[in-house]
Amino acid sequence: METYTRDQLTQKRCVPCEGGVPRLTPEQAAAYLAGLNGWTLTADGQRIRKEWTAKHFKAAMEFLNRVAELAEEEGHHPDLHLVGYRQVAIEIWTHAIGGLSENDFILAAKIDTLPIAVKGG
Repeated sequence: METYTRDQLTQKRCVPCEGGVPRLTPEQAAAYLAGLNGWTLTADGQRIRKEWTAKHFKAAMEFLNRVAELAEEEGHHPDLHLVGYRQVAIEIWTHAIGGLSENDFILAAKIDTLPIAVKGG
């Protein structure tokens, strides 16, 4: 099975999905995850998730705003979470199919290129 690097994924664009596309199999999702750093499948296997500890509240908000801008550009919108004042978590899945598609991994790879000031960094 082919694996995808972050660089390969960042060269792609999210394709609008209104359903009718099969969800990725667990094996396909694992192949995409292999090219990403720190993203994991959620317990139900239907989403991918990553967490960061930002340096401070402003750094967390700046990062979330960058993610929001990227999501708008790609037309693919993740769930953004800020817990406490600097714990950031992002969950991505393709809502129209209730599971994972290539779009989710494209967006995750592009999110990983965005700067975030992290605790201890």
